Amino acid sequence: MTVAIQTPLVAVREIENAWIVLDDGCRLAARIWLPEEAGDNPVPALLEYLPYRKSDGTAERDAIAGPFVAARGYAYLRVDMRGSGDSDGLIEDEYSERELGDCLEVIAWIARQSWCTGAVGMLGISWGGFNALQVAALRPPALKAIITICSTDDRYADDVHYMGGCLLNDNAWWAAQMFQRTTLPPDPRWVGDRWRDMWMQRLEQGGHWIVPWLQHPHRDDYWKHGSVCEDFAAITCPVYAVGGWADGYSNAVFRLLAGLKVPRKGLVGPWAHRYPHMGRPGPAIGFLRESIRWWDHWLKDRDSGILDEPMLRVWMQESVPPRPDYDQRPGRWVAETQWPSPRIAASPFSMGNGRLEAGDGKTPGGNLVPIASPLTAGLAGGRWCGFGKSPDLPFDQRLADGGSVVYDSAPLEDDFEILGAPLAELALSADGPVAMVAVRLSDLRPDGSVTRVSYGLLNLTQRESREHPEPLEPGKHYTVRVQLNDAAHHFARGHCIRLALSSNYWPIAWPPPQPVTLCLDEVASTFYLPVRPARDGDSQLPEFGAAETDTQFSKTQLEAPKKEHAIVHDLASGETRYEVLEDYGRLRHDDSGLEIVDSMSECYRCRDGDPGSVEADMHAERGLSRGDWNVRILTHTRLTSDEDAFRVRASLKAYEGDECLFEKEWDQTLPRKLL
Repeated sequence: MTVAIQTPLVAVREIENAWIVLDDGCRLAARIWLPEEAGDNPVPALLEYLPYRKSDGTAERDAIAGPFVAARGYAYLRVDMRGSGDSDGLIEDEYSERELGDCLEVIAWIARQSWCTGAVGMLGISWGGFNALQVAALRPPALKAIITICSTDDRYADDVHYMGGCLLNDNAWWAAQMFQRTTLPPDPRWVGDRWRDMWMQRLEQGGHWIVPWLQHPHRDDYWKHGSVCEDFAAITCPVYAVGGWADGYSNAVFRLLAGLKVPRKGLVGPWAHRYPHMGRPGPAIGFLRESIRWWDHWLKDRDSGILDEPMLRVWMQESVPPRPDYDQRPGRWVAETQWPSPRIAASPFSMGNGRLEAGDGKTPGGNLVPIASPLTAGLAGGRWCGFGKSPDLPFDQRLADGGSVVYDSAPLEDDFEILGAPLAELALSADGPVAMVAVRLSDLRPDGSVTRVSYGLLNLTQRESREHPEPLEPGKHYTVRVQLNDAAHHFARGHCIRLALSSNYWPIAWPPPQPVTLCLDEVASTFYLPVRPARDGDSQLPEFGAAETDTQFSKTQLEAPKKEHAIVHDLASGETRYEVLEDYGRLRHDDSGLEIVDSMSECYRCRDGDPGSVEADMHAERGLSRGDWNVRILTHTRLTSDEDAFRVRASLKAYEGDECLFEKEWDQTLPRKLL
């Protein structure tokens, strides 16, 4: 049971900008919240280390967490990485050796401060969750524990770039995002007249990160760097891993619990790519209080009771009608005392004649079944990673099922639940050297609507190795294993389990270079579900409490935001377009007077039957202004391909006021390499 710890609140002071000077003279900008008396009574410190611009990009979010944590006896630091926000230098790529080395210096600097006890914790979501794991593996002496949220231990298997060896369209989207963010200037409020020289350095020496990401289509040393799964034993500090079912990164929670040997906990809620106290779909939880319990145990040596609770806690999701957006996902909290859980067994299902049958016996009359899906088989799949702020979740799968091979169970006679990763063992052949398969698990509701529960992708050239792919021999059958994303789902009595297989999953994944038909041997194929029996202790789990949302942050919406998500099929041309507009309007941060313009449009298009017609096209704009300071970045990124290569065309224009100070174009061709 939870031990209630009443931490007295203390007065807090904020340092809006402090400089951390590294050994090479580079200055990193930090925003710090401290207990008022920390100078006389030192406290442990918590670090979030990001490239997302403390003065504007994460300012609102930080204004919730920083004061909350500091009032409970911790220093909280939000540090801009080298080359980002208000910090000096250049940012080279994700998770570079320099980024991690700088962080080691930052931790050592924090531990030396008079207001710090010498004990440091590291936390973060997404990039900050990644580098928390990566820095933990480097074992800085002052780092006592971490919380990693919406991150991964394997940069190739589970990141925005590739899934199952298939290129994700989110790879191009994320490259376009970072193309814009890394070329913005620092704020003159903190760097003074140096801002323009710093900006020109970023513009002139920066690159487009999609190029190295496409140059490494297989799991080589580029992706192994920063993938802590290469050596879990390198991490010797305690780890709290957190994810969300609507996010793209929840699988790592389960691998970390299974692979690490240090004290560890896992938490997966219904949320998208957001902090759990800001979680959507809800319910959001009092995660900042939960984190204080973790930090109190490891940084203050207080018995908060957090390690007396089960190792893993997840939101068991109830069946819901399929929609691309939810305010709340009904369900309940359940827990396992260890992971992998010996209570959860893989239950086999056979397939044949459109039926999914429980048991390891083979369905009578199994056949060789062709799978030749339209390119648009993934249109109902939503985004690879949901952000909980737009209609980006999967909707009714009947749109996809029409272009797939589908197997349904009989209506269920009893409720049952799964927790873990479903697995498909498929006997497949293909009529071309490069092919993919998409496997979807869905909940077929009595009204005929279909809600996706989980899915997995596999580039079939990587059937044996992510690092050393081999082309398929046309017509030869291979037995392949496709592991779906981990899931927690309650299948209700009267519903059916649906398994669907397709040979494409655009626009989530880039299609193979040529049209391809798969052939499935039903008799030699099996599907496994991780069935979870009831656990008596679930009903006694302590409550997390209400989400923390208090903030003194003040903002004014000066121009209204716009949002558009559309699927357009042009019957005349045969072109299908998936179009997204996220325009946040014009926003003013009232305390700093900073005004921000931020918008991005995306268009993914194809003509069915023609993989060469597939393209991703993105335009982005971000502007910053205060008084007579007015800067703006416009970027364009376009990715296309043919049978042999990808082509990246991009442009950047930087404006001060109405004057274009800088412009640059990219046009590069990169080989496909069995992709």
